[in-house]
Amino acid sequence: MATSCSLLSLTSAGALAPAAFCQGVRLRPRAGRQCTPPHANRLHSSGSSFCAAFSLPLSRRDDVTVMSATADGAAPQPRKGAKGHIDETLLTPRFYTTNFDEMERLFNEELNPHLKQEEFVAMLQEMAADYNQRHFVRGAEFRSAAEKLQGATRKFFVEFLERSCTAEFSGFLLFKELGRRLKKTNPVIAEIFTLMSRDEARHAGFLNKALTDFDLSLDLGFLTKNRKYTFFKPKYILYATYLSEKIGYWRYITIYRFLKDHPDRVLYPIFGKFEAWCQDENRHGDFLAAVLKSTPQDLKDWRAKLWSRFFCLTVYVTMYLNDVSRTTFYESIGLNTKQYDMHVIIETNKTAARLFPAVLDVENPKFQAGLDRLCDLNTRLKAAQKSGDPKWLRNLKLVPVVAGIAAEILGLYMMPAVEAGSTDIAPFEPQLMY
Repeated sequence: MATSCSLLSLTSAGALAPAAFCQGVRLRPRAGRQCTPPHANRLHSSGSSFCAAFSLPLSRRDDVTVMSATADGAAPQPRKGAKGHIDETLLTPRFYTTNFDEMERLFNEELNPHLKQEEFVAMLQEMAADYNQRHFVRGAEFRSAAEKLQGATRKFFVEFLERSCTAEFSGFLLFKELGRRLKKTNPVIAEIFTLMSRDEARHAGFLNKALTDFDLSLDLGFLTKNRKYTFFKPKYILYATYLSEKIGYWRYITIYRFLKDHPDRVLYPIFGKFEAWCQDENRHGDFLAAVLKSTPQDLKDWRAKLWSRFFCLTVYVTMYLNDVSRTTFYESIGLNTKQYDMHVIIETNKTAARLFPAVLDVENPKFQAGLDRLCDLNTRLKAAQKSGDPKWLRNLKLVPVVAGIAAEILGLYMMPAVEAGSTDIAPFEPQLMY
């Protein structure tokens, strides 16, 4: 998962041992929330969310605090030489958790008659084939290419690797826990989630290994035990994760195709892996679409239309703001950042329109104009936050900026929607024509 609903994104084979991460971990949920394991999160990549920022559909009260400590009570530390801290902003990829008991009910064939088990069996067979088993192989050219990257390009490329690694790892954690929890309820679905976690772990491990070319790495085990996890209801997890996988596909394949036509712009060999890599994202998205179709109540009524537009908006806005603030990186590989992002948004929206009952009118020029105004407001927001003004004055200056952001988001959300979506294919009955 390359990006996530946010504002609002190992061993040599890519496998991680989640059991090792759980040692010494205590979860302290806020009042009224279910206590869940630390390796139960999500949203790739693609982050924190408008949801977190504006209490839709949850608020900070839903955060789950992960606590750990050493035997002598000292605060835990990342392993030597590795990074164990990620700056938390409204655009930072987050770790997520959900109600796993409700997930078990969703995938229980006796309780959910809409599950099409034969379709899931076919998907399981495709994922079990593991087409990318030998794809993520490194060579000496990785390190040598990294040594040539300098200045702002190097800085933003490292940020790209860090954010992508965090988002992919977040997907691994959630999928791995779902695979464990669903073994008795629905073994086929459980195995699919386990294989999806295999893919996400492989991606995260490959990205983290790439960071070592820049003399950096993330302590993923430390992050697992010490970052906060944000609670999402299962249906919100499914909406956002589906979009995350599909937008990840379009991001990767667009970069790959562009660089294939412009080989002189390839700064680092990881881009050559994107064609096969994005197929993992696409398969994950297709599976999540099938899961959403098994809950037609989440795709047909007026609430579904509102939530579909909401999650489309959070994913698109998050990606746009993140990328525009790091335009140096995209320009270094020859892309026009805003054109690239709008292409990805439009294609993802077309894909989502095959499933969601309503999507945003992203091809309306007013939509990109609103995104551009949000970028300007985001720049002002960061400048105000970094100013040396007294706290009271800084907060006072933030009021009109935050109000402007909220107004722009609401304006984009209230634009006339595009009616779409189909959970079933109409039966076709051949007739004689004269």
